[in-house]
Amino acid sequence: MGAWPLVAVAAALGLLCGSFTNVLIARIPSGMDWVKDSSRCPNCQHAIAWYDNIPVLSWLWLGRRCRHCRRPISARYPLVELIVAAMFALVALQFGLSILAVLLAYLVVISVALVAIDLEHQRLPDKLVLPSIVVSAVALLAYTWVEGEWWILARAILGALILGGFYFAMWFAYPKGLGFGDVKTGVLFGLVLGALGWSTLAVGAIAGPLLGAVGAVIAIARHRSVKGVRLAYGPALIGGAWVGILAGDAIAQWYIDWALSWGG
Repeated sequence: MGAWPLVAVAAALGLLCGSFTNVLIARIPSGMDWVKDSSRCPNCQHAIAWYDNIPVLSWLWLGRRCRHCRRPISARYPLVELIVAAMFALVALQFGLSILAVLLAYLVVISVALVAIDLEHQRLPDKLVLPSIVVSAVALLAYTWVEGEWWILARAILGALILGGFYFAMWFAYPKGLGFGDVKTGVLFGLVLGALGWSTLAVGAIAGPLLGAVGAVIAIARHRSVKGVRLAYGPALIGGAWVGILAGDAIAQWYIDWALSWGG
């Protein structure tokens, strides 16, 4: 399959997985069963028929309202579906059809769910983070075996220790400012960033705090005060990791070229 047909298929699959991501966002924080229960309107709890559950299109067709109670349906639902579709397409474009691409597609779903949950509830649920560490480790073991380069797995373990250790140190120094869920999420993305390379790990590790700082400045500016400002750091950590995954090598090379031009 060529690159662009693969990207198109990935985007279509991303829309479907985006719908499932919305299920995780809605049910994981409340402890609901996200496997057996059918989709329901969050307002009237009426079961949603399959034809009213088509990603993006059903939301538009229904006029952004539930068919039964006519109350508005949040724009978050199609937005999540479109974000997941776009990220699936980027992963397919950059990594093709591979074990690594399948792992990253899985992490797209987990990442978007974690960001949405952390923004709304300010926590990163173990139900998503801990199984993802196991899944990532197994997938990277398989990827290492296929590639025949065991340094990939060693680098992944080092990445988990480095990024997880960094956030553990921050949590230990100031536990009120950082949740332990961020530490476990750091381990998860440290595994993947490390497996992809030192440049990817460096960019992903640095981008997280930078995005966090930008978010803090914006929040303080909006509130016009430091007091009372509460920030979820998970979105910055995860966003920074994806900057590393998708553009780490390019950013690192740009920085090296820029530094050499100043030095020369």
